Amino acid sequence: MARRKTIPEPTKAAQTCVIGAGAGGLALAVRLQAAGIKTVLIEARESAGGLIRTWQKDGFTFEGGPAAIADPAPLRELWSLTGDDLADSLQLLDVSPSWRCNWPDGSVLDLPADPAQLARIAPDDLAGYEEFASWCAMSRVAGWQRLSEQSQDGPLAALEMIPALFRHQGWRSAAGLAASMVKSDKLREALAFSVLEAGANPYVSGALTLLGQLPPAIGPAWWPQGGIGKLVEALTQRFVKLGGELRLHDPVIRLHTVGNRVSEVECASGWRSGVSQIASNADVVHTYRDLLSQTQRGPDMARKLTAKRFSPSAFTVHFALEGTWPGIPHRTVLFGPRFKGLFDDVFTHGVLPQDLMILLSHPTVTDASLAPPGKSVFSATVPVANLVKLPLDWETIGKVLEQRILAEVGRRLVPDIADRLIARFHTSPRDLALDFNAWAGAGWSLEATPTQSGPLRPHHRDGKLPNLFLVGAGTHPGAGLAGVLASAKATAGLMLETKS
Repeated sequence: MARRKTIPEPTKAAQTCVIGAGAGGLALAVRLQAAGIKTVLIEARESAGGLIRTWQKDGFTFEGGPAAIADPAPLRELWSLTGDDLADSLQLLDVSPSWRCNWPDGSVLDLPADPAQLARIAPDDLAGYEEFASWCAMSRVAGWQRLSEQSQDGPLAALEMIPALFRHQGWRSAAGLAASMVKSDKLREALAFSVLEAGANPYVSGALTLLGQLPPAIGPAWWPQGGIGKLVEALTQRFVKLGGELRLHDPVIRLHTVGNRVSEVECASGWRSGVSQIASNADVVHTYRDLLSQTQRGPDMARKLTAKRFSPSAFTVHFALEGTWPGIPHRTVLFGPRFKGLFDDVFTHGVLPQDLMILLSHPTVTDASLAPPGKSVFSATVPVANLVKLPLDWETIGKVLEQRILAEVGRRLVPDIADRLIARFHTSPRDLALDFNAWAGAGWSLEATPTQSGPLRPHHRDGKLPNLFLVGAGTHPGAGLAGVLASAKATAGLMLETKS
């Protein structure tokens, strides 16, 4: 891809900069600009969005990123900062059911679950399901929201979190919480699997991680009319409308320091600017190892980070089919014959499982504008180990895995899928590593383990360079759309407090 050629500009006066226009970087930049802080948002790629990517092919819109929005409240808040309404910029469509759970024996359960379905799948768990729903409602605001938006800037943060963690059973794993309330293995799987959307292992990650992925009260989810890319467009337009400066297709190559402060940002085009504050939404290892390579802090932090556990990656097949499929909901999880064993393979052993658990997205059932009339768009994602645990030749293996995934979708849902395929392509861990500088091709940065959560993740403000801040999946509270929006709020609070 040809890089934009520009004449190097003279160094600008110190200003506030955000590196990376993914969802977290965009949300942070909007918050800063709304607070009256003139902000420059710098993006390496030709368009904003980060892992929320859009491909237009032959009238089809294929997208990477979340298959739905669990809770639009944080987005509404971004608009309300200046007295505006999200609805004026983005139309949100209900996604109901929020998930359909499908097992190899043909059993099906929609979430939110109704008593009739529960009676068939888990007749002894009606009360337990209600208890789980009550826990979600009770813990969302005082648990997940309070903790996720709390800035992590020092050792006291850990002490402040302890009471809320115990009060809302945050010390339990997601699978452990579900097991404490319901008896059915299938219902336990249905209630715990969604932490995978944040790159987390339900047997390891804290129960509160669930609340960033589940819709409030386990109700419907939402989808932006025109695709998830419309959310990126709306955030980008919001930032520019507020007076922010967006620099696209110009990767940051170096952060210069003087003493214990970042003094200047330098881009590949030669553009340079002095900075008073700078926040990075880039991969955390890339930030320290590459952008701060000529400082002592950069290599030191990079060594510490690469010694930690990173999340798995993802392999996604995007495909288009002839026909419409009203019987296949917007989101389906196709469980395989194993649950815990599959997570062990991906997260611990680093092997490519023979069985599959597929997160299937069918957005055209909600939004027909994403495909020509009479046709449909799908994506099918499976978790795979990252490149450190599983250094495969994805150019070769990808073709085989793509066929296995399509065959399983065909066997379970679309018997004549081979005859109906119009287009298909896939993305792999290799793409994440090459396109986004993602360490080990990890799809969700650092893994969400008890020893890598909250104040034990990289802090929102660097401990040695006080005008360097972090936002996004690599910092608290972690990955997923809800997580990076929460991190943007926490980081913005610190930056505004420091600026004042």
